[in-house]
Amino acid sequence: MTALGGRAGSNGAGHAIGESNGPPLVCFPFVGDQIGGSHLSAAKLVQHLDPARYRSLVILHRTEGEVAELFRAAGIPFEPALHERSLEGRGLADVGFVLTQTLRFARFLRRRGVRIVHTNDGLTHATWALPTRLARARLLWHHRKEPDARGLRFLAPWAADRVISVSRFSAPRPGLFSAARKCTVVHSPFDTAAGADRAASRRALIEELQCPPATRVIGFFGSLLARKRPLIFVETIAEIRARAPALPLAALIFGHDRDGVAEAARQRAEARGVADCVRLMGFRYPPEPWLAACDVLLVPAIDEPFGRTLIEAMLLGTVVVAAASGGNLEAVRDGVTGFLARPDDPGALAAATLRVLENPALRESVAEAARRDTVGRFGLREHADAIMRVYDAMLSTAAATGEGAGRAARDRLVMSPKERQQETAALAVEGGVAINGGVNGGLNPLARGPQASS
Repeated sequence: MTALGGRAGSNGAGHAIGESNGPPLVCFPFVGDQIGGSHLSAAKLVQHLDPARYRSLVILHRTEGEVAELFRAAGIPFEPALHERSLEGRGLADVGFVLTQTLRFARFLRRRGVRIVHTNDGLTHATWALPTRLARARLLWHHRKEPDARGLRFLAPWAADRVISVSRFSAPRPGLFSAARKCTVVHSPFDTAAGADRAASRRALIEELQCPPATRVIGFFGSLLARKRPLIFVETIAEIRARAPALPLAALIFGHDRDGVAEAARQRAEARGVADCVRLMGFRYPPEPWLAACDVLLVPAIDEPFGRTLIEAMLLGTVVVAAASGGNLEAVRDGVTGFLARPDDPGALAAATLRVLENPALRESVAEAARRDTVGRFGLREHADAIMRVYDAMLSTAAATGEGAGRAARDRLVMSPKERQQETAALAVEGGVAINGGVNGGLNPLARGPQASS
């Protein structure tokens, strides 16, 4: 994960833009306040969109916190959402949100002339799907989770115009009710020019840890979730200690704690006798110096759609040892750009890690091969070009199919009272009919005939 920099592009923030003015406008809403891979990837995409082809509008439900600071630091303007709340999977609270905010969000999209809404995480998909449909915009559902995620299975087939999956593993499975036919696989973007001074990073880390210079550093990076297997990381360290008791080790766990998993990892380290070398480092940003200071990035996660830290470690010269599961199989070429081991097998992960630690020549050759491979496959410009091709296809489909009566009804539904009144007057003049009744005159989108108007 890199500190964002470079040009911010033209994002249209702060202007009331009609959809015919300039290149199409793409809206990027975000509902949370903690940084994840989706925020980093989306920010890099915004920076590298061709402003002659697409403009961007970033909307944050929370304008303070890590996500807001990320966009501020990158020089990417953003606007606050109409309401801080979003759908949260909380029953009646969500029903209230849908009833009170959906039309407001749809009117906002329509007023700003948004052509595409590009959502990047589960809660954002759910919150903005219906407003997007009502606003006559197109929804691009960027999927970064497992293929059996409920939203991908049950909401995306209906709500999404297109789906982008970050890996073949995470793509929707074919079926009668599936988004598979709408899906394109586009791997996440990385700043292939980014780097860190490995020697300086290592010196700073050794000084912070107050451990011997010869200490071998093994890192775990990611939110502390069960799927990412932090407890398997601890078990693997215990296996390494048992097989090479004289090897000085520092096993560092970086990331936000989730559901008390950090405490479980600490207790497991004590129970396995490795509490002296397993350290909980918390969330560190930017992560490059910490990744560069490690000898090995150990990734025991299973069913990981496409972990960013694998690629970032490769770019920095840190060798990756990962579970042979999920998107890891697409990121790592076993024995060439890193090493894969049986999932949930601390012994296999320990063996692969020791092979790297005990063979400096192998470590250097694999690190160099990984660097060359990632530079060629995961560039920022290549990613932006691939996404814009999807945008092009979405808008071409919209133009080819036309809008139809159903979309016209939704168009009227999301009009503000003032817009309805203006259209009523325009229709009255055009048809030579005198209509009284202001806001509701003849414009009930659910009515089947003129006699239904009030």
